[in-house]
Amino acid sequence: MAAPAKLLAGALLAALAISAQAEQVVCHLNYGGQEQLVTASPSDAPYTVKPTPVGSYFLFRIVFRTSPADLAGIKLYTYVDQTSGPALIHQASYPYPVSQGFTGKQRVYEPVRDSELEYWCELQAEVSK
Repeated sequence: MAAPAKLLAGALLAALAISAQAEQVVCHLNYGGQEQLVTASPSDAPYTVKPTPVGSYFLFRIVFRTSPADLAGIKLYTYVDQTSGPALIHQASYPYPVSQGFTGKQRVYEPVRDSELEYWCELQAEVSK
């Protein structure tokens, strides 16, 4: 194989490896001055994705689907954890694929306790475990 052909083949293999790299949604949360990262890998069973506690009052849930194509997207849910159970106070939906830093800075307010949750999310390459 000639040198230019080897270079082209190597470049194509590298491009395929990058595009096949797994992605995850990473959300940067701030509640009461406490920073927290919440991550989510693609899921085929969105109803089984559990929310993550944020402080003592909020719950944050990320549902990330990459297939099937007609259902691909990212949904973000914020709940307040009440004694009667979680109550949804905010939902955002983004079609997949998304741009980097796709949410911008968001603020969710809860009026009973006057609480504020601030977050922004991005799509990143998933770190191998």
